[in-house]
Amino acid sequence: MEEIIHKRIEETEKVKKRFLHENIPGLIAIIKLIADALENGNKLLLFGNGGSAAQAQHLAAEFVNRFLMNRPPLPAIALSTDSSILTSIGNDYSFSEVFSKQIVALGKQGDIAVGISTSGNSANVIRAIEVAKEMGLETVALTGNDGGDLAKVSNYSLIVPSSSTPCIQEVHMAVVHILCEMVEAQIFKIGY
Repeated sequence: MEEIIHKRIEETEKVKKRFLHENIPGLIAIIKLIADALENGNKLLLFGNGGSAAQAQHLAAEFVNRFLMNRPPLPAIALSTDSSILTSIGNDYSFSEVFSKQIVALGKQGDIAVGISTSGNSANVIRAIEVAKEMGLETVALTGNDGGDLAKVSNYSLIVPSSSTPCIQEVHMAVVHILCEMVEAQIFKIGY
């Protein structure tokens, strides 16, 4: 058992280092993109399925409430939280539209749509990103593996170089925290 625990931690550490090596310029660009959008009165629309939905909610909570500092709330909405909207769209249209219809209802040019999918191939996340781009929103993908179709259709993508869903999600959580910390620092002029 101890050997497996060590193996899992070491695997995540290796993937985090490789992710950092491959994605630091993109991560910095996304931090600036988000900070600029929020400073200009725009909002984040975040979405994903399962564990990725939970990460979208986590990111929204950190922006709306606070992360490391007491500061004014920042506008972010997780699109996976309203069960009536999700089931209504899923029932009347299809599950592939549960996020895209919310993008149409809530999004405006200048907002940022952030789609999270460990595989990069979640149909409803891809569809929402496509609709967001058509509407003039900036689009960001957090994915794993090779990025899948999601990375191909997004303006910006951060791809975790792993096929292990738990490992991808652990790196995504680190990215969520880095985004929150650095966006707070940029908007509220905290020196680093």
